Amino acid sequence: MATTKTTRTVKAGAARKSAASGAPRLPKAVAGAVGAARDKQAVDVVVLDLRKAGGFTDYFVICSGTNPRQINAIADAVNDTLRKDFGERPALAEGVHKSEWILLDYFNFVVHVFSRDCRAFYGLERLWGNAERYEFAETD
Repeated sequence: MATTKTTRTVKAGAARKSAASGAPRLPKAVAGAVGAARDKQAVDVVVLDLRKAGGFTDYFVICSGTNPRQINAIADAVNDTLRKDFGERPALAEGVHKSEWILLDYFNFVVHVFSRDCRAFYGLERLWGNAERYEFAETD
């Protein structure tokens, strides 16, 4: 039986809008992580809904930075936003010193901030290809 993959492209800020407008209904903290990453000009921002894909968490937030400094800034912004606005702290933070792949594990969702090369190498989107996928359009 073939599985179908759903991909939706969402315009800027749409993650905070209601499902009636065609935007995904993401948990507030996940939408906050997306917003914080986008505020730091993260590229190729994607949310994978793993709830029906048999994942160990509900969502992956995946994005890329163009250099180590930006990767750290994105991860710091996500961490700060989730702590201040949602009272969320990561149970685990990995890769901060290498700045090629920073992982922030919030139990119900995991934020991955990659360099472009590292993201292509690990291919999380390909690995979890049966998950519903939400893409966020680049900001102008």
